[in-house]
Amino acid sequence: MIPADDLVELVRAYNPKTNEKLIREAYDFGLLMHEGQYRHSGEPYFTHPIEVAAILTEQQLDDATIITALLHDTIEDTKASYSEVSEKFGEEVAMLVDGVTKLTNLQLSSTETKQAENFRKLFIAMSKDLRVILVKLADRLHNMRTIRAMRPQKQVVKARETMDIYAPLAGRMGMQWMREELEDLAFKVLNPDGRASIMRRFITLQKEAGDVIQRITNDMITELDKAEIDADIIGRAKKPYSIWRKMQAKDQGFSRLSDIYGFRILTANETDCYRVLGAIHQRWRAVPGRFKDYISQPKSNGYRSIHTTVSGRDGRRVEVQIRTRQMHDVAETGVAAHWSYRDGVRGENPFAVDSARWLRSLTEQFDTEEDHEDFLEAVKLEMYQDQVFCFTPTGDVVKLPRGATPIDFAYAIHTRIGNACVGAKIDHMRVPLWTRIKNGQSVEIITAHGQMPQATWLDVATTGKAKSAIRRALRELDHERFVKLGYELARAAFTHVGKKPTEKVLNLAAKQLRIESRDELLARLGSAELNASEVVQAVYPELAQDDRDEVSEDRAVIGLSAEQSFQRAPCCTPLPGERIVGIKYRGQGVVVHTIDCETLSQYEDQPERWVDLHWQVGKHKAVYATTLDLTISNDAGVLGRICSLIGENKANISDLEFTDRKPDFYRLLVHVELRDTEHLHSLMLALQAESEVASIERHRTLITSQPAGAHE
Repeated sequence: MIPADDLVELVRAYNPKTNEKLIREAYDFGLLMHEGQYRHSGEPYFTHPIEVAAILTEQQLDDATIITALLHDTIEDTKASYSEVSEKFGEEVAMLVDGVTKLTNLQLSSTETKQAENFRKLFIAMSKDLRVILVKLADRLHNMRTIRAMRPQKQVVKARETMDIYAPLAGRMGMQWMREELEDLAFKVLNPDGRASIMRRFITLQKEAGDVIQRITNDMITELDKAEIDADIIGRAKKPYSIWRKMQAKDQGFSRLSDIYGFRILTANETDCYRVLGAIHQRWRAVPGRFKDYISQPKSNGYRSIHTTVSGRDGRRVEVQIRTRQMHDVAETGVAAHWSYRDGVRGENPFAVDSARWLRSLTEQFDTEEDHEDFLEAVKLEMYQDQVFCFTPTGDVVKLPRGATPIDFAYAIHTRIGNACVGAKIDHMRVPLWTRIKNGQSVEIITAHGQMPQATWLDVATTGKAKSAIRRALRELDHERFVKLGYELARAAFTHVGKKPTEKVLNLAAKQLRIESRDELLARLGSAELNASEVVQAVYPELAQDDRDEVSEDRAVIGLSAEQSFQRAPCCTPLPGERIVGIKYRGQGVVVHTIDCETLSQYEDQPERWVDLHWQVGKHKAVYATTLDLTISNDAGVLGRICSLIGENKANISDLEFTDRKPDFYRLLVHVELRDTEHLHSLMLALQAESEVASIERHRTLITSQPAGAHE
């Protein structure tokens, strides 16, 4: 574990004006809050927040971000509250810690629809303060570095999530070093054999060819000395995953892959960058189509550099990046450069982008997407694709992802122009609409009144914005036909599982999938934008497979000592999946409450009796009694059908209490035994979908008296 003094020294090295006292206080507070908690590896849990803070010091970030890293799990996993963190460390830190907590609670490895919504929440959280995602990325990086302590199945889930979301996000923010390390760590989990084979080939190559990097570096130094250019040269072999991705993209074996070495040349000024380019191209032959000038056309995250690939020594292809030292600082830290410090002063790097403006442009772009699928597509395109820069006939620059067509260009200008597009000219020559636009080309769109988008355009367009607009226009044209077809598909899907697609069921499915109406749900189903099984699962998630490890009742709660037993509080009847806390009673063990139970207010002045508890992760048995408050119609056979439905959802009824009887309605309390919160949610959804159920809610009570012998 890194001592507090060493952490302070890491911060002081780049920020002599740091508030050492506050960082030490945060260190001590985090250590106290996480006392008794351990990681999967057996180490004290607080080693993790310290390592996250240390990663952020490498980016020379401000005190608030470092303190947030030390405290980022306190509100989520300890008894510390938002108000307590705010009182001790200020509102700024409390808001950052709370933002990281909310990001942690997002389940980013869920289904496509949920993943899209989580992406939207992720960008909303980023837009409030970029430092939230910086802490989260550092948190994920340390978790990936120590992932071997987790169960193999959990490792795969986390690695896939890292590869799909966090690594490209780090790259989109300009933090290439973090993207490469996250990808390599995930690659090591997802394809250990593939990574090991690449590493073996590297070792073999080094034995056969010797130190290629040093020889090429020496050649470059010689050429730059001849041109009297002062520059630093950094050479390295590419990461295993980067090589693997090239092999897959080009369908080549390792032996045929030549550009596995990369070199960065750092100069004092921009003029020297182009002088270096000339010297390199004079000495070695440039590879056609492998030149990019991000100095004259910077990326939106502030990245500036010249990229070129040349045929170097022994015919090996070598990738060269040329930039100034200030550009390199931004290339290493990306958008985070806006928050970095040097010698106690916020960095004044002229190439660092304004993080607020960058986030605003990013979120504004995604705000135009109306549904989950299109939003997710737009996000992935924005994060994964390189950009091309083309021009309107008036000379305005339009940025598009690589592979974009005139259709994408038209919709980037305006949806109305896209919908009315009948043709295009590139550099004044008429071209098909499927033509791929290249850097520097001028594009002119030809429109016609009365033209409407064609279904084939979906195969031509590449941007999420264009695809979304095309689908929307096509839906309006064929809406009625799609609604009828969608209903037939829904009827077949629900009949297959023994259910009926009543109007109430379909309205509930639309609500669960966050679709504005029943007709819109059916239209998307009919147009194949939504799968019928997704609609069924939205209302009856209990039909999904559940292959988690089963957890027995005696080991359901984590945090008890060997001699302590527990019982669930009757006031809130906590279920696995809810945040919980224990209250100790003499002779009665520990009584478990939900963290928001009103009864807990009676014990605020007795902190010595509180026990920090967590539910064991896994599939619990259906033995946890919970009470539902139902209002149902007073018709023959209704109660029997409700009881049968509860049984179909694998929940056992332990008791029934009628609390109110009216000529048209009954109100009753149904005591059921459930597994966890997911089981509760699916059961309530199934009951809510029944036309005879007028209302349903979870029943809770407030216990105002304490059991005898309460104190230990």
